[in-house]
Amino acid sequence: MKLDLLAIAVHPDDVELGCAGVLMMEKQHGKKTGVVDLTYGELGTRGSVEIRKREAAKAAEIMELDARENLGMADGFFKNDEAHQRRLIQAIRKYQPEIVLANALDDRHPDHGRAGHLIKDACFLSGLRKIETRDDLGNLQTHWRPKYIFHYIQDRYYSPDFVYDITPVFEKKIESIKAYSSQFYSELYTGDEPQTYISSPEFLNAVIGRHAMFGKMIGVLYAEGFNTEKMIGINNFEAFIQKDT
Repeated sequence: MKLDLLAIAVHPDDVELGCAGVLMMEKQHGKKTGVVDLTYGELGTRGSVEIRKREAAKAAEIMELDARENLGMADGFFKNDEAHQRRLIQAIRKYQPEIVLANALDDRHPDHGRAGHLIKDACFLSGLRKIETRDDLGNLQTHWRPKYIFHYIQDRYYSPDFVYDITPVFEKKIESIKAYSSQFYSELYTGDEPQTYISSPEFLNAVIGRHAMFGKMIGVLYAEGFNTEKMIGINNFEAFIQKDT
């Protein structure tokens, strides 16, 4: 299945926090969207792999994704090396996305930055025809390089290179985050486990505040912010003029 937009994340719930709004907005615009999670987040203090699988599936339904899969890399111990790059190249060539949304290149959680660089490198290498990979049936894959990689802003604040208005789907974005009731504050989760940095009500309030701040930058209620290493060009100022719908 070819996707227009592929979000890649090291942990299930990274996408929901960082770019679920864009995925849902683009879905409304007729695009095909998907998520590739690198790990199951098995080192998380709360929950379990089986719980995270169920939560990720629930969030995928909320976001109306066309595809979601997990590459099963080792949480905390994966590397940006040839073996991991080749595994991710297989996924990129499988879905042939025009745009990839990726983890931040540096963040509070070391997995985020390491994954951001792994994704960036794999996207480039995926375009080299002399790197051979095969799909799950053993067929030789065609080389493919996404046109853009945009890194969603995670825990650590970075001034965004651009922001995307997600006001129409913001409540659904929050719903997708709350699908991870083992990870974020929820009165429904009954697991007898310690509280963490992300399980308090204050953390979710901070997420909402961040999106409100990004929205204020462009005169809307809520937006998601992204960084890009590639210069974005236009050929017409109409790109800056919002049309009435």
